[in-house]
Amino acid sequence: MSDDERAVALPAIVPIFPLEGVLLLPRARLPLHIFEPRYRAMMADALDGDGMIAMAQPMRPDSDQGDASAPVYPVACLGRIVEQAALEDGRWNLTLEGVIRFRIVAELPLKDGYRRARADYSEYPHDLALQDADLGVDRTALLAALASYLDARGLSADRTAIGKLPDEPLVNALAMACPFLPAEKQALLQAIDLPGRAALLRTLFELSVAPDAANDDEPPTLN
Repeated sequence: MSDDERAVALPAIVPIFPLEGVLLLPRARLPLHIFEPRYRAMMADALDGDGMIAMAQPMRPDSDQGDASAPVYPVACLGRIVEQAALEDGRWNLTLEGVIRFRIVAELPLKDGYRRARADYSEYPHDLALQDADLGVDRTALLAALASYLDARGLSADRTAIGKLPDEPLVNALAMACPFLPAEKQALLQAIDLPGRAALLRTLFELSVAPDAANDDEPPTLN
């Protein structure tokens, strides 16, 4: 284990929260509303322990998220609970901050209805490194593709505020907020680095407004 991994005490076994179309990326924040009993149990265990939960995506649409036989994509993202608020009826509002991606080695038996996995972080040590200000993102091309995408979809956004974001928050916010298909979200998660994620974002924006986009149903290839 590296010094960076020791510093954040990466858990070998993590609870996984399968949620279709929801993406968590390192250093990005994701608000969640917890209401099902199994995820209340997961939340209680996390708060009693290291305060970490991983977000994963089901591979099949509309699969039962509590069914350990329903496959999830093999790469997920560990998140640290940085904000939490217990509601009177037992529900929770919380915010996760992404820490590091990992590959699911194996799943363990369900615990109180929620899923757990053994995690291998070895592919993504760079997720823990501090990011330089200039990350090699072609902002001009990305923002132009975003503008075309928003116009074509009739979506509103504060484009001035978006354009002022630094590279990493810009790319992560777009990847997490835009309504891409689950396989496309997963491809964004598995992009090797931030410039690669930005390039994929630009491609997804451009493909979505291409004349034959409606006939293009091929999802990205994932490993």
